[in-house]
Amino acid sequence: MPIRLLPEVLINQIAAGEVVERPASVVKELVENALDAGARRIDIELEEGGARLVRIRDDGIGIAAEELPVAVSRHATSKIASLEDLEAVATLGFRGEALPSIASVSRFSLTSRTAAQAHGARLEVEGGRVGEVVPHPHPVGTTVEVRDLFFNVPARRRFLKAERTELGHVEDWLRQLALARPDIELRLGHNGRLLRHYRPSGGDAPKRLAEALGPEFHARALGIDQAQAGLRLHGWIGLPTASRASADQQFFFVNGRAVRDRVVAHAVRQAYADVLYHGRHPSFVLFLELDPRRVDVNVHPAKHEVRFRDGRLVHDFLFRTLHEALAQARPGAGEVAPPQAPQGPLPSPVAGLPAWRGEQPRLGLTVAEAVPAYRQLYGSAGASAAAALSPAAPEGQPPALAAAEDGVPAEADLPPLGFALAQLHGVYVLAQNREGLVLVDMHAAHERITYEAMKAAFAARDLRAQPLLVPLALAVGEAEADTAEEHAGLLASLGFELQRTGPQSLSLRSVPALLADLDPRPLLLDALAELREHGRTRRVEEAVHALMAGWACRSSVRANRRLTVPEMNALLRDMEATERAAQCNHGRPTFVQLPLAELDRLFLRGR
Repeated sequence: MPIRLLPEVLINQIAAGEVVERPASVVKELVENALDAGARRIDIELEEGGARLVRIRDDGIGIAAEELPVAVSRHATSKIASLEDLEAVATLGFRGEALPSIASVSRFSLTSRTAAQAHGARLEVEGGRVGEVVPHPHPVGTTVEVRDLFFNVPARRRFLKAERTELGHVEDWLRQLALARPDIELRLGHNGRLLRHYRPSGGDAPKRLAEALGPEFHARALGIDQAQAGLRLHGWIGLPTASRASADQQFFFVNGRAVRDRVVAHAVRQAYADVLYHGRHPSFVLFLELDPRRVDVNVHPAKHEVRFRDGRLVHDFLFRTLHEALAQARPGAGEVAPPQAPQGPLPSPVAGLPAWRGEQPRLGLTVAEAVPAYRQLYGSAGASAAAALSPAAPEGQPPALAAAEDGVPAEADLPPLGFALAQLHGVYVLAQNREGLVLVDMHAAHERITYEAMKAAFAARDLRAQPLLVPLALAVGEAEADTAEEHAGLLASLGFELQRTGPQSLSLRSVPALLADLDPRPLLLDALAELREHGRTRRVEEAVHALMAGWACRSSVRANRRLTVPEMNALLRDMEATERAAQCNHGRPTFVQLPLAELDRLFLRGR
């Protein structure tokens, strides 16, 4: 078969295979065009999940009548004109492929009017065959109708799912857009019935957040806003206790564009590594802003993916910001509601308390103490809860808090978790604070306190290496061998002394001392893969932390251990001073707050 140019219609249909996957793809492309045109209100009408009809109305600037045929031509756009424009794209669309691709696989009409025109104009396209521009009444703005999607490509039409499924994809994408643009009014109708109406939030971003994801999301999320090195990250991240079985509430936007990116996914996964169950997924709505010239959005025709000019910087910025935000998820740092005046006298017999706001006694650990005998970790912890609750705590340990003689502490002396009242079934600590009743799982709380103490002690010392009597030969790929040679110094600081012995072979001469009993091969290969992709690795640190988490669990106070009031109060104070104390090492919550209003509701008080 000789080489020849393809017909224009066939070219557009081939492009449609990349741009137009289903009705939701049509909605996405057309609504993004409306936003680029300055629309403040967008109406979306669907029939049969969008397979029969997709109609998009907007109040943007419109298209001049003489430009309508150009608008449905391939690679025609008003958004870029040079390579410099392409390298600094600030609009959602820019490729000039959406309209001709959609028009080539549907019965398409484009009606528009600009403010300078006395009346609107309409252009119809039937399966890629462009008709004539005719006058048509229309307000300022644009209406696009896409009927019988894939009517001339039956093989593609057969791949469409059920009506409810296709509608669900449109709703999911519209939810993303509602989160990205809370200033825009969005209406979605299906088969003549209004399904969704996102009203402009008027600057109240949490209002739009509640509309899109429900009020529970904002109530169980941490707000963040951090800027550094020309990057700004803001939005909300779900608390570890609000994790989900699937990744259905993960929204990431780069300069207002919803994207999926491996660098972002890896940074988020590492930030949550210490606080989630295996198999659980965090929820988040995050917005990254940076100079458009530092991110390449021209990676895929559907524009779902981006490529960062400095991926390592972005990764580290995301990880550090999220990691530090999650570290503050503890009582008194956003977990407990703001203090309110107490509703009545506290029955807790606690007074004469030491200043709980002051610096708490820290656990003076060394790696040598932490590894061989974790039960000796708290030998010098003073009045901390770890010392008070340690199985090896000496008799006559001075209590961290003294009992009251005359009643109630002053309001200013009430800490976030309040003061202990009693112990329930040898498992839970009951405490009263300004808000009402606090229930604490004493094992989960002590486990987190112990674990964080071990991590702090470990971080204060270099990772020791244990030489191997006989070097271990490793067969690896050439890429892994190159990575090991390039990052030999970093690997040595982690305890792995490696020597390249051939194009595809390494000799391992030492391993991290804490992990000497484990098979080093999987860990080392994972570390090399991470170094190759991201330029750094936390695999060794994560393995050490996993080991410490097990020690912390086994050494923490067990159920049915009877605690005194001073011991319970010491536990509460250490929780307030410990990072990530809102959940244990496995992601379970360590405490629950029951507000006084909720207690009143349970007993029908005030009704």
